[in-house]
Amino acid sequence: MKLVLLGTSGYHPNDARHTACLMIPELGIILDAGTAMYRTRDLLQTSQLDIFITHAHLDHVAGLTYLLDIVHEKNVERVTVHGMPAKLAAVQQHLFAEDIFPVLPSCDFRPLTESVPLAGGGRLTHFPLEHPGGAIGFRLDWRGPSLAYVTATTAAEDSPYRDTIRGVDLLIHECQFPDELCDLAQLTGHSCTTPVVNLAKAAQVGRLVLVHINPLATEADPLGLEAARKIFPKTEIGHDLMAIEF
Repeated sequence: MKLVLLGTSGYHPNDARHTACLMIPELGIILDAGTAMYRTRDLLQTSQLDIFITHAHLDHVAGLTYLLDIVHEKNVERVTVHGMPAKLAAVQQHLFAEDIFPVLPSCDFRPLTESVPLAGGGRLTHFPLEHPGGAIGFRLDWRGPSLAYVTATTAAEDSPYRDTIRGVDLLIHECQFPDELCDLAQLTGHSCTTPVVNLAKAAQVGRLVLVHINPLATEADPLGLEAARKIFPKTEIGHDLMAIEF
């Protein structure tokens, strides 16, 4: 199974990274709909799209307004946006307010239940995250591979969701700042490097990929990867259009 990181920036895009959007093309599954959402058009393989949003901050939902172009002249029969009821209501009432976006895309908004069946015989479950305004993380399980997606939270080795993500083959986790900016991470509800890799080690995940990178940090390694790998060797920094087999 292949996951494509379409957008790996936090807050706003820069010349190298767009904001949060991940896709499993063969199953029509999209996690978050940031500014990278337009890239899903070139990867469409299914007649349905299931879009799961973690929260309603603009860097995670702005791409929903691109749906008119994404499905134009494509064989997509159904688009469903899944999320917590209050977040879906915010998107419908504000992002798609007539004065902001007058032509609604053809999609259904469906509140998340405790467990959602996925294409390919999998299931998605969600768990709460601490973040200003509230957010959730996702765990996706099939009979073989498993994946967890955690964004918009301040990680710690003993985070409440540690046991929920335990043992997944692939953990995609936000890491907006390096350790020297951990105070800023705490202030803004985001994560810095060492607590994330400590969490991955404690949760015994197979592989860790860091996303939601500070858009002002444009160097090749904005997070201190060498030090991170001393704690959890299977740590990588995600980049836009990175394809991950899991």
